[in-house]
Amino acid sequence: MPIEIDAIDNVQIAVPRAHEAECLFFYRSVLGLAEIEKPAGLKARGGAWFRIGALQLHVGVDAEPSPKSKRHICFLVASLDRARQELEGNRIAIEESGPAERARRLFVCDPGGNRIEIAQR
Repeated sequence: MPIEIDAIDNVQIAVPRAHEAECLFFYRSVLGLAEIEKPAGLKARGGAWFRIGALQLHVGVDAEPSPKSKRHICFLVASLDRARQELEGNRIAIEESGPAERARRLFVCDPGGNRIEIAQR
């Protein structure tokens, strides 16, 4: 009998230790995610946790970068045009992409190379 999964609680991504500060700036300041306090026992590992609605994004730290991949997180926004302006204002390279699944979208990478889709339905 299959497991009955009700929801996703959190998603963990990893950033290379050498780019930790840049990556956390990206998530805190460029994307403006709401940071939540990590449990005391996990703080020494580095990284940060963020809340997005009912979901948490955990940014962990690895010694080395991950290989390039198509894997990604998709963040939904109210205005893709506004998101594009903010990204361009922060000199974030934008990978253009056509519409998919009834959404306009674009892709960017955080300073650690994690691919991020930003979409407006």
